[in-house]
Amino acid sequence: MIRKLRIILEMIKFEHTVFALPFAFMGAILGTVMMEQRLPSWSEIGWITLAMFGARSAAMSLNRLIDKAIDLRNPRTVKRALPAGLLKSAEVLLFIIVSFVLLFVATANLAPIALKLMPIAVALLVLYSYTKRFTWLCHLVLGFTIGLSPLGGWVAVTGQFDPAAWILYITVALWIAGFDIIYATQDFEYDRGEGLHSIPARFGIAGALWIARGLHVVTAIGFITLFWLTDLSWMYLVGTLISISLLFYQHYLVRPNDLSRVQTAFFGMNGTLSVVLFLFVIVDLLVIHKW
Repeated sequence: MIRKLRIILEMIKFEHTVFALPFAFMGAILGTVMMEQRLPSWSEIGWITLAMFGARSAAMSLNRLIDKAIDLRNPRTVKRALPAGLLKSAEVLLFIIVSFVLLFVATANLAPIALKLMPIAVALLVLYSYTKRFTWLCHLVLGFTIGLSPLGGWVAVTGQFDPAAWILYITVALWIAGFDIIYATQDFEYDRGEGLHSIPARFGIAGALWIARGLHVVTAIGFITLFWLTDLSWMYLVGTLISISLLFYQHYLVRPNDLSRVQTAFFGMNGTLSVVLFLFVIVDLLVIHKW
C-alpha cells in the first residue's frame, strides 16, 4: 500500500503543490488582515492545507485517468503510472474519491460560503481534463481553476470577497496559464498529430511563447497592483520585483528553437516565484507591520 501511495504521489507530481499552496496561504493571510484585522488561526491554515491537498490530488488524478489513452500514445508520457501499468484505473478512482471526501471535510470546517461554492470548484476541476479535446483555451481554463487557490483561501477564512481578492485570483490564474503554455510546447507535434487543442498547436511554438509573455506581463501588473490595493509595504514590493524577475527569466530560458530548458523554467522558476512572494508577504506583515 505504501508503494502504491508513493507511485500515486509521483503520478500527481505532489511536489508541484508548491505552485498553488503559497498563494492559498497568501489569500488567507491578506484576507484576514485586511478585512478582520487579524491573522488566520492555525486551525484555519490546517484546513486550507487539507482542502488544497484534496482538490489538487483529485484534479491531477482525474486528469491522469481521463487522459490514460492519450498518455499511452505520447512518447513523453507513456511511462506515467497508468499507461505503464504501475497503477490500475480502479486504484486511481478510489484515490480520487478519497481526495474529494477530504476536500469536502476540510471545506466544511471553514467559512460556510466556502462549502456552498465548492461545487463550482469541483466542476472546473472535472471540466479542465476534457478541454484539450475541444478548445485551445484549455490553458486559461487550467489557470482560472488552479487560480481559485488564493481566492478560495481568502473566502474560506473571511466569508467575503474584495477587489484585492479578485485581482489576486486573476493574476495567479494568468501566471499559471502562461507557464502551462510554455510547458505545452513540449507536446506541439503530438497535439497536432492527434488533433488535440492547445495554444502551441494552434499558433505554433513561437506564437505560443509570445502569448505566454503577454499573459505574464499582465501577471506582473497584477502583482504590482496588489501593492496599491493592500496595506503591504516596500518589503512586498521588493519581493514582487524579485518574483517578476524570475517570471521573465523563464522566458529567457525557453526559445522557439530550444525547448531543452522547459522543465527548469516550469518547475524551478515558477516554484521559486510562489515561495519567494509568499515569504516576502509574511516578512512584511510580521516584521514591518508587526502582526
